Amino acid sequence: MNTPLTDARARCRDLADPDRMFGDTLQQRRARHICAPCPIKRACLAEALQRPVETGLWGGMTARERRALRRHNPQVRDWFTYLVQAQAALQQ
Repeated sequence: MNTPLTDARARCRDLADPDRMFGDTLQQRRARHICAPCPIKRACLAEALQRPVETGLWGGMTARERRALRRHNPQVRDWFTYLVQAQAALQQ
């Protein structure tokens, strides 16, 4: 799976100030505009949920938001598939 660390398409990969993605919650919320149009947003979020990554803004979600999502979906084992299916269900 490609991640911001390995995928050249990641919008956050070459930020002049990467701390915006890992700063306090307010900084992260302001940085969401970087994630919004990113072509690997779903894969990035899935990886952060799968590991789990406990800091930073990944796939447009803060660590607190990701913890809540994992807590409300303890049955999920494959986050990428879950996110794809959830998006498809919303589009129907």
